Amino acid sequence: MNVIKNVNHIGIAVNSIETALPFYTETLGLTFEAVEHVASQRVRVAFISAGNCKLELLEPTSPDSPVAKFIEKRGEGIHHIALGVDNIEERIQQMIEKGIPMIDNQSRAGAGGANIAFVHPKASKGVLVEFCEKAATQHDS
Repeated sequence: MNVIKNVNHIGIAVNSIETALPFYTETLGLTFEAVEHVASQRVRVAFISAGNCKLELLEPTSPDSPVAKFIEKRGEGIHHIALGVDNIEERIQQMIEKGIPMIDNQSRAGAGGANIAFVHPKASKGVLVEFCEKAATQHDS
């Protein structure tokens, strides 16, 4: 069975990376790593190292992006929890075979060079869960 390796990162929806970043870096003393634009998701992502887990600040770049819609509905805050897996396609198949509703029935490209897939939040009592498979050469948590 394909097991969960770790909590890879926690995605946090914010209106502005520039406004939110000082709390994490200056107040909490965490290490800022980089910002990446993920055009397919219409979002900018700031990567922050938090020990054995990353934080990703997610800033929408378009009012119709999933993150913009999330902020409009729920406000800024935790958007998703990403769980690291070794074989994302196998994990997706396991979920489908168990009747777990998926947003993504196959993986897609995400931030940081990862392959990602989301479980529908109705399966997890309202928590958006992401499966995340990263190559060993990338920033692994």
